[in-house]
Amino acid sequence: MVLESALHAVLRVQVLLKVVGLVGLGLLLRELLSYIRLRIALLSVSKLPGPPAQSYWTGNLKQLIARDAEEFQQHVALDYGPVTKLNGFFGEPILYVSDPKALHSILIKDEHVFQEGKEFLAIMKCLFGNCLSGASGPDHGKQRKMLNPVFSVKHMRHMLPLFWELGHKFSEAIGTRVREGPQELDMLSWCGRVALELIGQGGLGYSFDPLVTDKADSYADALKSLVPELDSLMLFRKFISISEPLPTWIRRSFVSLFPPGTRVHTLANIINNLDKNSKGIYADKKRALEQGDAEIMKQIAQGKDIMSILLRANASADPEDRLSDEDVIAQMSLFIVGGLDTTASALSRALMLLAENPERQQRLRQELLRSDACGNMPYDELNRLPYLDAAVRETLRLYPPGTIIFRVAGQDAVLPLSEPVHTTDGKTMDAIPVTKGSQYLVGFTGCNMSKGLWGEDALEWKPERWLAPLPATIIESRIPGVYSNLMTFSGGKRACIGFKFSEMEIKVVLAVLLSKFTFEPSDKPIVWNVASVWYPTVGRKSNTPELPLKVGLYQPSMN
Repeated sequence: MVLESALHAVLRVQVLLKVVGLVGLGLLLRELLSYIRLRIALLSVSKLPGPPAQSYWTGNLKQLIARDAEEFQQHVALDYGPVTKLNGFFGEPILYVSDPKALHSILIKDEHVFQEGKEFLAIMKCLFGNCLSGASGPDHGKQRKMLNPVFSVKHMRHMLPLFWELGHKFSEAIGTRVREGPQELDMLSWCGRVALELIGQGGLGYSFDPLVTDKADSYADALKSLVPELDSLMLFRKFISISEPLPTWIRRSFVSLFPPGTRVHTLANIINNLDKNSKGIYADKKRALEQGDAEIMKQIAQGKDIMSILLRANASADPEDRLSDEDVIAQMSLFIVGGLDTTASALSRALMLLAENPERQQRLRQELLRSDACGNMPYDELNRLPYLDAAVRETLRLYPPGTIIFRVAGQDAVLPLSEPVHTTDGKTMDAIPVTKGSQYLVGFTGCNMSKGLWGEDALEWKPERWLAPLPATIIESRIPGVYSNLMTFSGGKRACIGFKFSEMEIKVVLAVLLSKFTFEPSDKPIVWNVASVWYPTVGRKSNTPELPLKVGLYQPSMN
């Protein structure tokens, strides 16, 4: 009997492998035929300027996403003009677009033509379920309609006292480390901790980290490890996208073929952890809402966390506008993951820049102290602090936490340009012909750092530029970014929905830290690495994310 059972098990595995192999072959053939048709149609843009392919197989893609790709990305963004031709797999043209008029078409005017790619949408659905980033078309519109009011300035105003409370707790935690004198602290780690707690309590009403003491949290660990694990599995991400039409049981069976302990299993465990914890938090909140729990209802009435606001809004919406329980749960981990590393990265970058510019650091500190910003300043007054606002905007202009967003054309169209572009054969193009299936890289860096738009000092970190009227070139170009004439948070219907939330986090943390502490560069060489979200390391050889800075208590001058 044992032998017979073993034989049956072997046969089942063999059948499964054959099914997976045949289905995989069919999917690959379908992709190949689509690719051949696309390559023929894209001959019209083959003469646009751009860097030569590094490899026939991968084109410029490895250069674009390598850890040390900062210089290459800037080269692509700034040295070839507002439309640059990159080479994808097997030489497929990918257009890097930073022309404001073309970006307006891609993100707003013709947004229905230029959609997120299948790979991105499939990954979002695989990770979080039917979330905002994984939805498209009417489904995306329905979710956005429900979520937009939840992230309104009105709710940010009500939430700010909670942020100040957590900011002071964070300041206390840093203070205990430097009480005896200046210390070198890993500020990336600390920024990650406070960002997670701000998003956790502000987004879910859930505390991940007491800050003043160390505490393990499996949910927090899963959230922190998701993006790095996903970045390391590029081929598996491709499988997720092409296998989306397959039944779930086949995809799960494919995952089970990987040996235990591999990164694929690690990623699967992370996803299961996120799903389990999100469902648990959601069930507790919904039960409290339905039973009228006084404490939870008090939080909902005051608007102290995004999820409570969403639950209340969803319960009172018209039936056809309501999100299902599964859709609401899908937003939870998406919001946390989407805002965690990006906020930590932006905060860390701002602190490093201020450490490298002590005069500007002191100027910001004096503004904060004069205005008593840390005295639980109201939302509108916080946003009227000119130098704090300038430092945040300038950091986000020059150093977006993420720089790679693709769009794929869903139909043939024409991409308008602000000015003609010159081709390598000496001709000009007044508009770009768009072929169904062609790929476009949204040019955050090219638009945010354009000397033609921002002036000759565009590559300099200069907060003072925001204290004067912006150049006429910026105003007239109608940059489609949702935030301050910048592309950092993208634009249109798929712009970052939580950008005001993120801006408030950054301003609160900078206000509490600069009011009490000084920051200086360490003696260690810091480099920033390209990834889904950029991160600093000590030197290029290390792959440990960290940002050591010398932190000390601020001692006011007695003069």
